[in-house]
Amino acid sequence: MNAQNTAELNNQQQSLVKISSLTAAGNIDELKTQLNKGLDEKLTINEIKEALVQLYAYCGFPRSLNAINAFKTVLEKRKSKGINDIEGKKIVVENNPPDKYEQGRKVLETLSKTPQSKPAPGFGEFAPRIDAFLKEHLFADIFVSDVLSFQQRELVTISALASISGVESQLQSHINIGKNTGITEEQLAQAADLIENTVNTTQANTIRKIIGKPLTPIIETDMMVRMAEIEVVPEYLEEYKKIVKENAEESIKKENGVITIFPMYQQENPTQIRIVEIYANKDAYNSHLQTSHFQHYKATTLKMIKTLKLVEMNAVDQEMMIEIFKKLR
Repeated sequence: MNAQNTAELNNQQQSLVKISSLTAAGNIDELKTQLNKGLDEKLTINEIKEALVQLYAYCGFPRSLNAINAFKTVLEKRKSKGINDIEGKKIVVENNPPDKYEQGRKVLETLSKTPQSKPAPGFGEFAPRIDAFLKEHLFADIFVSDVLSFQQRELVTISALASISGVESQLQSHINIGKNTGITEEQLAQAADLIENTVNTTQANTIRKIIGKPLTPIIETDMMVRMAEIEVVPEYLEEYKKIVKENAEESIKKENGVITIFPMYQQENPTQIRIVEIYANKDAYNSHLQTSHFQHYKATTLKMIKTLKLVEMNAVDQEMMIEIFKKLR
């Protein structure tokens, strides 16, 4: 296990982190991009299948199924282009072990390097069925398949849990287990950097906090806040509202550096549009200006805008902004 370990995550490991975090976050569009990249990095079809199946136990059936369907679509498109991806090691699971609970219990003991009593103390005594599901299904049916190593499986689990809010205690446990499989703190820090790009800084910081690495500030000193004051030519109002709505949705969905683009109009004078724009930093803003969706917005609405004024703003209390967005969640 240690012999396989390197100072940094290799390309295949990085792909597993990105695929797992995007599955947990439910970002299917970006997931398709990373599934393609993972295959290009020579992850096998069955390795990715196993990761997506395993993730149902950590982020639920709906997101796991969505990811599996996305992967099916990606493979079909690649095949139509003549790309022959590596199927990889055959997925074989023993259907009827003598004692499936005992099989799963031993796997968990190997991973945690801690004796596992039957039932598990606390939750297992309170709800024995969930303890049985955990041992018999997750750590027997799923983890027993050797298409992915224990180290790969823990990297998948850690990446998913770090991408979901409110599961820090489970993340802590799996980071400890991940270290038992040979994952280093440097690799965990690198995984956090990847999750910052695929999900957000807040979730990436959950790993950094557990492993004692410096947290990345949520709000950067050069964060940009502005108010766009726009008057629209009346005859184009409905068309403009549709286009500005689409641009805002695409920007927030596809650009991590766009915190919000929030268009509004005055009730008494609907042609008076106000757009609150918040960017993580100036680089994020400059990057936004180059995107295809912004360029489309700019080109198609040029004739629709009668006046435009951009007002640069400063927050009176930047920390409170974080609480506002938490509450909106």
